[in-house]
Amino acid sequence: MSEEQYTSWAERNGFANWALAILWIIGAFVLFQVTANLVGILLILWQQGGVFDPTQIEQLVTENIDLLFIGNSTGQILFLGLATWFFARLHTSSEDRSSFFRFKFHSDTPKKIILTIALIFAIQPFIWLLSWLNAMVPTPEFLSEMQNTQMQMIEDFLKGDHLIWLTLFHVALVPAICEEVLYRGYVLRAFEKSWGIWPAIIVSGLFFGMYHVQPTNLLPLATLGMVFAFITWTSRSIIPAMVAHLVNNGGSVLVGTYYPDSAFAEITPETMPPIEAVIPSLVISGFIVYFMYMQYNKKGNTKRSSYV
Repeated sequence: MSEEQYTSWAERNGFANWALAILWIIGAFVLFQVTANLVGILLILWQQGGVFDPTQIEQLVTENIDLLFIGNSTGQILFLGLATWFFARLHTSSEDRSSFFRFKFHSDTPKKIILTIALIFAIQPFIWLLSWLNAMVPTPEFLSEMQNTQMQMIEDFLKGDHLIWLTLFHVALVPAICEEVLYRGYVLRAFEKSWGIWPAIIVSGLFFGMYHVQPTNLLPLATLGMVFAFITWTSRSIIPAMVAHLVNNGGSVLVGTYYPDSAFAEITPETMPPIEAVIPSLVISGFIVYFMYMQYNKKGNTKRSSYV
């Protein structure tokens, strides 16, 4: 049966695709967080021989962030990745699930990967500008303190002795696959089926930003989410966005490891990025985005299908 003839479980039972997507965003996030924390705590408990002083839990967590990374990756793989793959069955047939997620490698995918890598490098000064603008937005003190604590733990970890390849696996590779499966694979497509592509790009990007629970980074994270969604749509494949995500996160790990003073410099309303970096960033990024959009339109004129 073709996709045009197939009626999904959601359609047969009167559920809106966008509503199921929001339900799963919340469910996947909760399950991921519970699993990540549980696995991390159990690993710390195991390392301590089953006994530790509850008053020292904060110190133990700080000293064993590598074990928390294992818990985080476990939760992402199980729920953002694998469970999302099965949940998408509510929206599409088993045969078309790969197309639903845009798990495709086209003849022009290598070119799109190169373009997306160039875009990620070019857009960094603009992302810095967005971080600076975000710093001007008032944030509840408890959220700011929570984020500052998390960032301090990561900073201390990257400044210390750690296996760079293992850190890249947990911080770059796993999120690049699992978060893309959830947000640019499932969420983008589900919202697109309900509202069309442009609202889907914007709303999925906003949810991606909120998912990280970093209020002082919401604006740059949401923008990156929209960029990854745009890349996925115009590439007709989720693979370039996965590579872009990998490059972005991997670059942050490398800079944080070898240039920590630059990576963890405090962003305040007084530290505006240099305009001579922001303007070229906008021009080059805008050109790449425009080029990818025109290439997509060119392909769209020669090929139309339910899932592209």
